[in-house]
Amino acid sequence: MKNDINFINNNIDILNKKVTSIEIHFENVTDKNIQTIAEGHLDLSRKLDDALKVENEKELLVVRVRIIEDELRKMKEQPNQIA
Repeated sequence: MKNDINFINNNIDILNKKVTSIEIHFENVTDKNIQTIAEGHLDLSRKLDDALKVENEKELLVVRVRIIEDELRKMKEQPNQIA
């Protein structure tokens, strides 16, 4: 019976060491990796926001160019109508 209790206590000690090792690994490695990935995600999100802002500005410029081209076309047609 005493041998069984010693065996169980040894197994509990081994399990405690493994759990402690896992906790330390989780705290020192996994948490830091998650933080690094999250920071990278924020950078990507900011870059996407900047890219979308540029794309929106580009779309507005395309619209303005089309309006100016149409006005220029109308101005070119006016002298032909007068003559």
